[in-house]
Amino acid sequence: MKIEERKNEMRCRTKSFAGQVIRVYLALDKRREELRILGKQLLRSGTSVAANYREASRARSSEEFTAKIDLCSQEADETQLWLELLRDECGRANSLIEPSWNEADELIRIFVTMSKNSKSGRG
Repeated sequence: MKIEERKNEMRCRTKSFAGQVIRVYLALDKRREELRILGKQLLRSGTSVAANYREASRARSSEEFTAKIDLCSQEADETQLWLELLRDECGRANSLIEPSWNEADELIRIFVTMSKNSKSGRG
């Protein structure tokens, strides 16, 4: 697969992930203060993954690319934290949480690999 095709595939995948996170947020009962607060944190970090990936895909140097990809990984990991808290502490159904958590996990693995490859000159 060509580099541009991979970039476009990841742009679509991270945008789709942002959509998943938005749907989780919309399903939360915002009348409960803790769900409203955690939901906003989830929304911010989950949608940030796609925004930062777009910036990474337009990076002007491998250092800039690596910095943005590392940020994508950090935001996806933070998203997992909010999802875990919603499930474990706020009683949200695992069926609501699990698909987004799993996708965040896969994205983190991809971003870590991309970062390592970029740092070693293979990216």
